[in-house]
Formats: sequence, structure tokens, C-alpha cells
Amino acid sequence: MTPSSAPPLPAILLAEDESAIADTLIYALGSEGFSVRHVLLGRDALAVLRADETENFVLAILDIGLPDTTGFEVLKALRAEPRHRDLPVIFLTARAEEIDRILGLELGADDYVTKPFSPREVAARVRAILRREARQRPPAADIVAPDAIWQHMPEARRIRYHGQALDLTRYEYELLALLLSSPGRVFSRAQIMARVWADAPETTDRSIDTHIKTLRAKLRAIHDGDEVIATHRGIGYALATSVS
Repeated sequence: MTPSSAPPLPAILLAEDESAIADTLIYALGSEGFSVRHVLLGRDALAVLRADETENFVLAILDIGLPDTTGFEVLKALRAEPRHRDLPVIFLTARAEEIDRILGLELGADDYVTKPFSPREVAARVRAILRREARQRPPAADIVAPDAIWQHMPEARRIRYHGQALDLTRYEYELLALLLSSPGRVFSRAQIMARVWADAPETTDRSIDTHIKTLRAKLRAIHDGDEVIATHRGIGYALATSVS
């Protein structure tokens, strides 16, 4: 896959009018594998979410004190629209009053960060929210590939490859199941950490490489053919769409 054809990184919408704060957040979130769309005004945040069908927004970060409106008003508008009703939102604010935090959470915000803050802390909160969202997704039905190379039974947490059941650890199963959910799609390291290691925030992304290595070995032991799990350097991993 060429860089131009790689799927987009999961996107975060950032509405913040202080450039210094925005720049540090863009850098911290970019280091975690996210792309950031930055706007200065509340109306621009709503316009981007309503008009742009191409960006895969997974979360919004809203400053409460925007020049044209409040983050509260932006959130209320989002929650009134079915398409964005469940979009996770984190508030940023220079105020620490309890009433503000309560109002934000009652409106449907997922978290609340008071300035000054560490950009790495915000990035960690983003990951925690996305992990929680991943845990709450309903289980999928059994998936059987047309050529029967793969058989995935989510309820039983079992995967067969070329008709043979794979003996997988918990995280090996979660990782392979994620790749199987969308063959050919490149999952970034941040996406994998958020969905597979949802309950292990202390785990580093080095665990991904270790589990990819053991998965490849188990797959080769059954059928030593094509490279089933493809590495896309600087991006992440994908399940090959053409497997013999």
C-alpha cells in the first residue's frame, strides 16, 4: 500500500482559540497516532462536523470559552443531531468551578480538563475514553469468510484458520479479531492500543509487536503461505485481503 492510498488516521476535532495550547495538543495527539483538525470558533467546529464526510472523527475537544460561543452551546448542538449524539467530547476550560464541571457532564461531556494541563494527560484521557467506547460495543455475529480460510466466532472467542482452531491468548485473540473485522484496513498503533489493551493503560505499544510476532508464528504453523498480517511502517498493521 502506498502512502497516498493509506487509510486516514482517526481524527480528533479541536476547538481552541489559544494557539500555544492548540499546538501542544496537536503535537501530543499526533504522537499517539491521531490526526487533529483545529478550528478557532464554535461555529467552525459545527460546520466541520456537519459538512465533512471524509474524516473519521472519533472525539472532539472543546474549549468552553470560545470567542463566538461557549463549548456548552457547541455540545448541546452536537447532542441534538443523531449523527453526532454519541461523539465523545472533552471540555477544556480556564475555570475550575464545580458548577461548570457539573453542567458540562450533565450536557453529555465525557471528561473535563482545567487549564493549565499537561498535553500528555489530555492524550491519556483521550485514549481512556476511546478504550471505554470500544468495550461498550455490542459483540458481532459469527463471521465466516466465503473461502473458509477464516472462521470467527466472537461469542465463543474462537478463530479458525484453514479449518484449524487457533490456540490464542486473550490479547492475541483481541488483536486478530480486530484485524479480521476489516481485512485490508490499516489499524494504527493508537487504534490497536485503544481497542485491544482497553483495560491495561500501563501497557506500552511495544506489546503490539510482540503479539504480532507470536500470531504470525501460530498462523505459519497451520499454513506457511503468504504473509497474513502486513506491516505498514509508520502506520500500523493490516490483515492481508489475498491469502492462499
